[in-house]
Amino acid sequence: MSTSTIYHNPQCSTSRKALAQLRERGLEPHIVEYLKTPPDRATLHTLIAASGRPVSDFLRRKETLFDELGLGEDGVTDSQRLDALLAHPRLLERPIVVTERGTRLGRPVEAILDILPPAAP
Repeated sequence: MSTSTIYHNPQCSTSRKALAQLRERGLEPHIVEYLKTPPDRATLHTLIAASGRPVSDFLRRKETLFDELGLGEDGVTDSQRLDALLAHPRLLERPIVVTERGTRLGRPVEAILDILPPAAP
């Protein structure tokens, strides 16, 4: 059995779709409801680095708090963005999926397909 993890918000339809994709491919992931159990700084840093995407991609721009904190402004550092994610987990874009084949931010949900095992015939 392969190991996989999903940083998940059950209220998010995209996150639910990603979880369904994992299960359709025979994976039963470790589910981290990040609003209840937020990742620490080291975990966030590792997830983001493994994804190959910038920190800014992991911020929910649609959250009012994003604008209130000025996180899209010029000069905001990755460290400041990580600080915001730690202080306000609801700013974390989701889902984040980790499998033996890699780490992906599931926006769009199709972005996770290349790290899932092939579909059964």
